[in-house]
Amino acid sequence: MSSFSCLNFSLHSSSYLAIDSNSCSGRNVLFLERKFSDAFRRAASRASFSLGNRNSNFSSVPQEVGDLSVKKEENVDLDDGNGGSSYSSGSGGSGEFPPGGGGDGGSNGDGNKDENDGEDEFGPLLKYDEIVKEVEARGASLPTDMLEAAKSTGIQKVLLDRYLEMQGSIWPLGAAMKSCSIFRNIMLADPSFLFKVGTEIIIDSCCATFAEVQKRGKDFWAEFELYAADLLVGVVVNVALVGMLAPYARIGKPSTSKGLLGKMTRAYGALPSSVFEAERPGCSFSVRQRIETYFYKGVLYGTVGFMCGLVGQGIANVIMTAKRTVKKSEEDVPVPPLIKSAALWGVFLAVSSNTRYQIINGMERLVEASPVARRIPPVAMAFTVGVRFANNIYGGMQFVDWARLSGVQ
Repeated sequence: MSSFSCLNFSLHSSSYLAIDSNSCSGRNVLFLERKFSDAFRRAASRASFSLGNRNSNFSSVPQEVGDLSVKKEENVDLDDGNGGSSYSSGSGGSGEFPPGGGGDGGSNGDGNKDENDGEDEFGPLLKYDEIVKEVEARGASLPTDMLEAAKSTGIQKVLLDRYLEMQGSIWPLGAAMKSCSIFRNIMLADPSFLFKVGTEIIIDSCCATFAEVQKRGKDFWAEFELYAADLLVGVVVNVALVGMLAPYARIGKPSTSKGLLGKMTRAYGALPSSVFEAERPGCSFSVRQRIETYFYKGVLYGTVGFMCGLVGQGIANVIMTAKRTVKKSEEDVPVPPLIKSAALWGVFLAVSSNTRYQIINGMERLVEASPVARRIPPVAMAFTVGVRFANNIYGGMQFVDWARLSGVQ
């Protein structure tokens, strides 16, 4: 709350004095603890006066010879946001409030707003001295990039607390937090990242098996190598699917390199991690950037899918060829073409998976930000399990359809 809105005026003692302008010089008038008697007599003799300052405005005295009604204010309580203080309205003889009082309330309020612009769910921005104090109190140390960020821009309190807590965790989490900046920044922004990855792998493995059995039917065992290849590639892809769209903590200043690589790094770094990533103070995204993110992530997903397809399908083809060398059967299905299968994986991830997981991330963000999930965190976890369960069933069945339509399987 701003200083201006915190000003509380309390009139402890108020009375009205009937003052005759013709006999004013013969009376002892009490106004603001008798401090303004001289000024009052001069004003009364002119039949009008105005007393005010930048914090309070007193209405002008009517210009007539009759009685003037003047409200006597003895004390004004001023709460300037620092615990409150009581000032006598006549203590200075000028009628003005002390520096930093009500007159600066508007500007102070704006200043407070500016100072809080860097605050969000990650807390206030800590300065270097404060960061060093926190780190030394925990008996820990900061990685080089975080130390540089602490000196140049500072680190938000919640991010620092999360790092200090996670870096002391058991292996391999603690070691990964200290040595892998990409993993660390994701975990700082989303501590539930490992839960989402684990959920995705477990659900995908189970759902992929269910979907493959339903789609392949009696040919399941004859096509088991294809199922194994799909499952193997799926495990690797799951990590990429969740990790590429995960929000991450932006620590330190952007790259200042002037080369082509530096420009590309800055351009990609300005994009949100997913289409529906939440905006934060100092980190906003335009509609154009969100649309660009969809296509950029599609390219990344396509590349990962193609590479994983090469590896996974290559392993499956080797197994199928070796099996047919030992024992041939009329029920054997043809060995899928390697490049065509890898291309299918790339297109499927770039189009279908990219779209579905962007939507899932947006839905999870809404649920995690809801009041219910903030009070009861398991609600968000249950939603993650449910929505990813449904997505994996649909995705597994869709891939089989795509594979058959393309002639790969």
